[in-house]
Amino acid sequence: MPSQSQYAEGTIMASIHPELKHSINGVDVQKLEETIQAINEDPDMASFTFNAVNEWVDGARNKTTVHQYTGGNQTVERQQPFVLESDEPASILGGDSAPNPIVSLMHSLASSLSVTIVYHAASRGIAIDKLTIAVEGDVDLHGFLGLSKEVRPGFQDLRVVVDLRSDASREEVEDLLRYSEKRSSILDSLRNRIPVEVELV
Repeated sequence: MPSQSQYAEGTIMASIHPELKHSINGVDVQKLEETIQAINEDPDMASFTFNAVNEWVDGARNKTTVHQYTGGNQTVERQQPFVLESDEPASILGGDSAPNPIVSLMHSLASSLSVTIVYHAASRGIAIDKLTIAVEGDVDLHGFLGLSKEVRPGFQDLRVVVDLRSDASREEVEDLLRYSEKRSSILDSLRNRIPVEVELV
């Protein structure tokens, strides 16, 4: 199998040892390898565009509908769209009927890091017995309410604690986590500036 340094410098995997071509952590390793090979042969297959439409309901309540996405050279239309709801706690004049957007962002971060760890663990032949990711973040409402120009409206700080149980060595698990940090799409989006355009129709 490739060494840890080869993983750190390369992609999710260069090749998979024949004995690992089965399901690990619920991931079909054979299909994962086939997907990577297909993208290597046709780089356009790696381009995805995700779409979401948000509609204000009442007060602090919103709902976001996810109908489709484009990727792998095709557009996939869902027969039954996903509906994500948001609200605010009662202490911030909401109805507390759903997580607020800041908590949803924490969910996105934890989920993204989790799936990244799981996929890369599968590619390395590391079986995970348990994976829990706790996220905690600080927000100062002075920014959101426009009471201070010095305080940003978003997170001031985020703390992530990963509890990963496996028969793999501590060194292997630490290397897996550090590598996954670099490959998580949401963690990358939070750590690095991305262009966001807002326009009125």
